[in-house]
Amino acid sequence: MISPPPHHVQRAPRAGSPLLVVWRLLLGLLLGAVVGLIGTVGHRMLWGDLPVGPVLGLALTLSAAVLCRAWSGVGTLLACGAGWLVTVQVLAAEGPGGDVLVPADAIGYVWTYGGLVLFAVAAFLPRRWFVDDPDAG
Repeated sequence: MISPPPHHVQRAPRAGSPLLVVWRLLLGLLLGAVVGLIGTVGHRMLWGDLPVGPVLGLALTLSAAVLCRAWSGVGTLLACGAGWLVTVQVLAAEGPGGDVLVPADAIGYVWTYGGLVLFAVAAFLPRRWFVDDPDAG
């Protein structure tokens, strides 16, 4: 016979509990904001003549999007995308001295629009890629 846990032991929230859903959404939002910040600051980086900044930034963006989709579904993916978009747009705005981190040129457009496209790609990947049961989907 299995005895119940002591009353002072807290159980983890159930998979579908509202607290867990909110927690995952907040973490997705935070992850998107951090990825947007890192990518925006580094998207102009060149290695010789190779634009490694946008490549690494977009790879990080796609990785975060797929991670959020695999972790807890499209809701967290959308939260991550919202955090990314808000951060990139705030950092792309003109600063008090007139400086911008994301100028309106080819690399700036690749960074801002390419990231949005990658979130859409992650949203439309086949569902069966994200389930544990090989017979499902």
